[in-house]
Amino acid sequence: MPLPCGTVCSWARLATLYRVMTPTLIWIITLLVAYLLGSIPTGYLLVRFFKNEDVRATGSGNIGATNVARSGGKGLGIATLVLDALKGFVAVAFAWHMAQRLGFPSGYDLEAMAGLFAVLGHMYTVWLGFKGGKGVATALGVFLYLMPLTTLFAVVIFAIIFALTKYVSLASIISAAALAVLCIFFDRRHQLIVDLVYIAIPLLVIVKHHANISRLLNRTEPKFGAKKKEA
Repeated sequence: MPLPCGTVCSWARLATLYRVMTPTLIWIITLLVAYLLGSIPTGYLLVRFFKNEDVRATGSGNIGATNVARSGGKGLGIATLVLDALKGFVAVAFAWHMAQRLGFPSGYDLEAMAGLFAVLGHMYTVWLGFKGGKGVATALGVFLYLMPLTTLFAVVIFAIIFALTKYVSLASIISAAALAVLCIFFDRRHQLIVDLVYIAIPLLVIVKHHANISRLLNRTEPKFGAKKKEA
């Protein structure tokens, strides 16, 4: 059965619009989608749905995987980690799709910026009054797409630091700093925007850990899995 003329014409107009979209509009749409993907508060939603609790009112008050694991159990913590990482990965994959379909000669700068906006969305989610997580898992997803082998090396660094200290925050800070250096060193393209993103995302992650840094210096930072002492 042939499609009605109105339907065919609508799809034809949409296809034409898709082909003639200006680069500026493509950038705006891609970065907006990346931000909205990153802004999905997965940890908050999981704890609210499965525990009927507000994760922001427990533990550190953070909506990330570590606090979700402390507040809602390891299962929810792992789910939050995976979904938060997936947000960053999908945001960059969407940017790649837009660049490829619209014939950008090199879409790597668009992909990198989409990753940055996904992390910003997670850190400053519009759905929770622009207060979100610290961006570690979302940044992981972004870098797994952009620089997979280098990112896996940073994950090994994280695992070693965590195994030795049991401090998730310390492992996150050190591995984030290492990731910035490694990506700039191993990425031979050396595009300015991309290199700036390699620095910006880890720097944002470290800055979001400012309270943890203070507690680490004061030796009051709780180790992962440690129970609070009874009063």
